[in-house]
Amino acid sequence: MKFMKLGTKPDTFYTEEATRTVISDAPSDLVIQVNNIRYLLHKFPLLPKCGLLQRLCSDPEDSDSVTIELHDIPGGEDAFELCAKFCYGITINLSAHNFVPAFCAAKFLRMAESVEKGNFILKLESFFHSCILEGWKDSIVTLKTTNKLSEWSENLGIIRRCIDSIVEKILTPISKVSWSYTYTRPGYTQKRHQIAPKDWWTEDISELDIELFRCIVTAVRSTYMLPPQLIGEALHVYACRWLPDITKTKTRSTESSSGSQTQTDAISVGKNRRILETIVSMIPSDRGSVSVGFLLRLLSTAIYLGGVSPVTKTELRRRASIQFEEATVGDLLLPSHSPSDNHHQYIYDIDLVMTVLESYLVLWRRQSPGTTPAESNNQFLMSSIRKVAKIIDSYLQVVARDINMPVMKLVSLAETLPAIARGKHDDLYKFINIYLKEHPELSKTERKRLCRILDCQKLSPEVRAHAVKNERLPLRTVVQLLFFEQESGSRAAPQPQELVSRRKQTPFTEHDISKLKLDLGSLERVKGTRKTTIPETSLKRSDKKLQLVEPERNLERGGTITVTEGVESKKGQFDFPKKKVIQRTSKLEHKGGDR
Repeated sequence: MKFMKLGTKPDTFYTEEATRTVISDAPSDLVIQVNNIRYLLHKFPLLPKCGLLQRLCSDPEDSDSVTIELHDIPGGEDAFELCAKFCYGITINLSAHNFVPAFCAAKFLRMAESVEKGNFILKLESFFHSCILEGWKDSIVTLKTTNKLSEWSENLGIIRRCIDSIVEKILTPISKVSWSYTYTRPGYTQKRHQIAPKDWWTEDISELDIELFRCIVTAVRSTYMLPPQLIGEALHVYACRWLPDITKTKTRSTESSSGSQTQTDAISVGKNRRILETIVSMIPSDRGSVSVGFLLRLLSTAIYLGGVSPVTKTELRRRASIQFEEATVGDLLLPSHSPSDNHHQYIYDIDLVMTVLESYLVLWRRQSPGTTPAESNNQFLMSSIRKVAKIIDSYLQVVARDINMPVMKLVSLAETLPAIARGKHDDLYKFINIYLKEHPELSKTERKRLCRILDCQKLSPEVRAHAVKNERLPLRTVVQLLFFEQESGSRAAPQPQELVSRRKQTPFTEHDISKLKLDLGSLERVKGTRKTTIPETSLKRSDKKLQLVEPERNLERGGTITVTEGVESKKGQFDFPKKKVIQRTSKLEHKGGDR
């Protein structure tokens, strides 16, 4: 940071109550009122250097004291005192921090060369061009101080010249960057790197007001000399600097209901909305210019702040859905900012993930000519939907641990994906098992609804073996798993051609029933001395898949499974001339004659 020292005399200004005066043998003959401060000064040496004071004092030779009010001087009393000390020859130090108010006040007082040679304005302009505009941080600090005097700074060209200087340095080749800059990335040590990083400039300009930041970024983008990823990184750094950290904030609805939100908070929220909407409007249209995680955090912040433009939120959802396959589970673990219907707060915002997923599927179906592998020949689309399904299933495994998360929200999210998205249901089973473990109070109906999303045929042998022994699963699901295991074993075993032909005609044989009874023995679940029976139901074979038909009765009330050997009629219906009855107690018993 560069400084300029003017004057040689010591500071003789002192304060007495609300009055500032200077030590002098001559009595004061010029009273200047600036806001609440009263200055007792002298016409000489002020009038020879200040054209405005010359005009306001009708008769400079008049020995009577003159009072002048300068309430509208830019920079206030501090800027006026700098100009007054310059007139007295008192030592003053100028820097990027006080240049703007001093320059604006000097212009206001008309301390130009036409009034007196070597006046204040000339010296300030010399310092501005030779020191401030030549430096990196000096230009940024000066530009930052223009906020309080934006209109004066704009009219005097200070803002434009500072922005031009900053943009010029940003576009300088990295090998020629020799000035000091701020770069606080974790693990980065400037002494170890001889060449500056590509995004060396992003942190320093993030200190500016959003409008000044927007002007710089817009000017840089208009040159097309930097890649979109660098522009996106600048936006990311600025958002991290100014927007609230949503992981450490409480719900706004809770704050509003408690009445703890102050007027200052409301102003801050309004400022944050403006920052967020401006950042979103500056995101380059190129895919990958910003990460999907950054887009999702912006969307979550927009929901937290409330009142953000619907256009902004729609654009964030659209951009996030385009890059959704690049997301990680951590990107989706965004906190919920609205209480649930039962007044219990969810940990994670599953509704946000649902809306982005639905937007992704709209784009995916628009590009995909079909919804099955045979119809869709685009490997990229298939790879994309499989990646998204993997992300969603992993996300479900995490949010399943939220004790306040309703089962239907998770079921809806899982069912939003088409069947083609999941080649295997292993991750889906893991999510179901975690949810059942964390929610032991779940009703029988809810457990059945949760397990309905599971396709037993898409489970790996290892997971299926675990599921069969899982006491948390509904018995119906376990029976389906055993039937599928039975069918898989039957298909895998080598059989004579005539047996294969007979299986195509009849859904079950006595041999099938015998083997089925043996497999059902693995369903044994001992709960003390309590007797548990399988509910009465019938079985049906359809499309090479074993299914349970007829509604289940309450498992705790007992019952039987009726297994029938059917013969298909000409109309495609099944006749059941024979019946086999299996009753399940604490250990399955086989009743009736078995071969």
